[in-house]
Amino acid sequence: MKKFLVLVSVLVVGAGCAAPPTNQPALDTNRNANLAAATPSPVLSEAEVTAKEKAIWEAIKQKDYAAFADMLAEDQIEVLSDGVHDKAASVAGVKDFEPSEVNFSDWKYLPIDKDGVIIAYTVAMKGKLKGKEFPPATVRASSAWIRRNNKWLAVFHQECEVKKMPPPPPAPKGSPKPGESPAATPLTATTGPDPIANEQLVWDLFKSKNYDAFAALLAPEFLEIEADGYYDKAGSIKGVSMFDASKSVLSDFKATKFGSNVSLVTYMVKDPVIAPKGERASSFWVNRDGKWMALLHHGGTAVDPAAATSTAKPSPSAATK
Repeated sequence: MKKFLVLVSVLVVGAGCAAPPTNQPALDTNRNANLAAATPSPVLSEAEVTAKEKAIWEAIKQKDYAAFADMLAEDQIEVLSDGVHDKAASVAGVKDFEPSEVNFSDWKYLPIDKDGVIIAYTVAMKGKLKGKEFPPATVRASSAWIRRNNKWLAVFHQECEVKKMPPPPPAPKGSPKPGESPAATPLTATTGPDPIANEQLVWDLFKSKNYDAFAALLAPEFLEIEADGYYDKAGSIKGVSMFDASKSVLSDFKATKFGSNVSLVTYMVKDPVIAPKGERASSFWVNRDGKWMALLHHGGTAVDPAAATSTAKPSPSAATK
């Protein structure tokens, strides 16, 4: 009996020593959850950003304008034939557009950095505009998504109607081969954080036929979107070497910073041959290891003067989103 009492006493003392103090704070599960939520998720995969882009179209189709607006950043920019729009104008504009059928193809995936990604694609659509059926339309589109407070939001969208472009006039005799710079290349190509200055420099390089310097300003994964197709870096260099930019006039520049290393410039191009009424264009510039390089260029968005001065929305190719 005595041994039994001693054993009980040892167990009680041991249990008392092993038990936590009564004033020990409980496990902070909320804090752990907050820490987990604060951990940034990886950059959006192609499948994830494609799903988000389709969700935007589905919100428009379902007339869920609150959901549509919730997917846009406050500083969102949209480039259409009737102008360059902010978020409020984008949300107001989609209320006139009623897509009944949308079919996607030609998806292109272009990461910006760990907090940004660009998706480009072709979309064929049918539906109504201001209550009236419009002819079937097909456009090339691009959108940029950026992480804000660990939420992915659309900050940019542009469309241009798909169409074939006339072949360029034959180059004069003695001209360099496509993509090849002439012997004299005096212009120095130095970029900086100002996307407007960078874009103007690009056009100066066109006009001076300094294609090597132009190529040095493009990121290796550079993508160009035009009415007649998609072009990688090599295709873009070849294209500009076949284009006489000497009479092109640029105007209406607007710059938007989406971060310390990502900037967008939108502007108007008028050219007597390819765009006598004007086209809207946009370029994304990114800082890569201290050098600002062009990552995306989307051109070919033909200006619709009537739509810009009318209360009516433009053609359905410009009324999406």
